[in-house]
Amino acid sequence: MNLVYADSDGKVYDHPEYVALGRSGDMVVEIMEDELIPLPEGATLVSLPSTRPVYMDAATGEMKALDASFQAVGALLPQGFTRLLLPGYVKNDRSAVLPLFGYTAVVWKDDGFYVAARLSDDPYRWNPVNCDPELLEREVALRLERYPENRLYKHLSKCALEYECLTASNTFLNRWEGAVPVSYSCNAGCFGCISEQPEDSGFVAPQTRMNFKPALEEIVQVMLEQLTSPDSIISFGQGCEGEPSTQAALIIPAIREVRRITDQGYININTNAGLTDFIRGIVDAGLDMMRVSTISALEEHYNAYYKPRGYKLQNVEKSLKYASDQGVLTSINYLVFPGVTDREEEIEAMLGFARRTGLKLIQLRNLNIDPEAYLKLIPAPQGDVLGMKQMIEIFRQELPDVAIGSYSHTPGGLQSKMAMEKS
Repeated sequence: MNLVYADSDGKVYDHPEYVALGRSGDMVVEIMEDELIPLPEGATLVSLPSTRPVYMDAATGEMKALDASFQAVGALLPQGFTRLLLPGYVKNDRSAVLPLFGYTAVVWKDDGFYVAARLSDDPYRWNPVNCDPELLEREVALRLERYPENRLYKHLSKCALEYECLTASNTFLNRWEGAVPVSYSCNAGCFGCISEQPEDSGFVAPQTRMNFKPALEEIVQVMLEQLTSPDSIISFGQGCEGEPSTQAALIIPAIREVRRITDQGYININTNAGLTDFIRGIVDAGLDMMRVSTISALEEHYNAYYKPRGYKLQNVEKSLKYASDQGVLTSINYLVFPGVTDREEEIEAMLGFARRTGLKLIQLRNLNIDPEAYLKLIPAPQGDVLGMKQMIEIFRQELPDVAIGSYSHTPGGLQSKMAMEKS
């Protein structure tokens, strides 16, 4: 497993006498053969600025770092793949902050790149190569021509064409899961928010948050255009907006109006679920699916990252349980990080959370964050770190009625996934 590294011009090299290492939290660790898979289609290799790669000398077994003229290399994985280890590196400048990406350990092996990851879901629908850019441009132009006054379509056109957001792209391609953002405000101050960062955070938000309140008619138009097949999904709550449930006064009548016109497809909300009363209203209006974002079932850890305003983790749990009890397909968008999510105390807390709320799907999402900044923010470990692979196996064994995946599934799709996992 050769070390992979980059020079200052971004050229990537491997070294046959240097063994690649990974990181679990703040620990540099060896990479096991069974933790590696070939670099997936749609993955991207990136250099980590202000870092030096750490490796093990094959001749001596000594752990060393390359000099400062070289940079560590990581892989950014497409949807459907769960990172098992971070790249092995040390920072040249401890104050330097890495961009908000989910860096995965990468090695050169058997004449190809491999990554420390595992397949958690079918990657086809969320593989960027399956989005034809020429077709997308044509469909965006047609939709804007059809709805020239709809500000949501104008906003989503930038998300699709400039940010290459696949959910926004689906909205114009009229397939799979589409987006209907509604909120410019939020009730949380997430440390790694991708659409809004304080000026002194050190991070640069990679997206621009929407800055207007859409009209009911605009929302309904987007929803009806998407919900034209039995398996189509339209989702409130995107990376380019705040917390959608803060706009419950818009979402509730929009759902009711759409369901008055059509019973096709599924209406989903991606939410932090902190505003329990608003979530109840949205559920009662006819919500079909709900995905709740979380990073931990431990309150101290959750609060450190989400910085909730006016709600607690208990509210999140109440919202999930209410939705589950009403027949909504509930899942969590679980932001995972090697060396943290796989701690004993984190696993135990999440098992209890899943059982109490009745959720049906755990969507493993690689946390996009600077590792040092994140580790400095959250509580210190209380128990052993079991490893990401063992964590997933524990979830499978202890939660037999909960699917483990990477993205939202319709009820039928979830049943098929569970059947395949058990066969």
